[in-house]
Amino acid sequence: MKKQLLSLFAVMIATASLAQDKVNWVQSARKLADGTFEVHLKATIDAGWHLYSQNAGADMPAPTLISYTKNPLLTLNGKTKEAGKLITKHEDVLDGVVNYYEKTVDFVQVVKVKGSGKTNLAGKIEFTLCNDRTCLPPKTYVFSVGIGG
Repeated sequence: MKKQLLSLFAVMIATASLAQDKVNWVQSARKLADGTFEVHLKATIDAGWHLYSQNAGADMPAPTLISYTKNPLLTLNGKTKEAGKLITKHEDVLDGVVNYYEKTVDFVQVVKVKGSGKTNLAGKIEFTLCNDRTCLPPKTYVFSVGIGG
């Protein structure tokens, strides 16, 4: 029994690390106007895999969730938008329609900076990657983007 539990634990660790290997995250900021910046959190997804939208649909238990660390020097302007080719598909297993991205998706958040100094927009992205046969365990990507100055 002990050997089986150890084997199962090893498989779970190996599978969890695969999620990060199947997607590459890049973050950047672009100035729109004085004190206003557009933050990009871009995912490049390996072929055969997909990443769910923030609005995954079908009562999906694993939509992409983006949360931001509070920063008194920043104000979020609206909700995080998605830029990419959204795929909408009916999933029999879930008995509903799901929304996801293949290849790439760019999550975009507009922020306003108070003052003229430099600061960071930090946070985390919780996501699940799936293919047509399986889903990997949920993974968290922590980010920090330099803004202002």
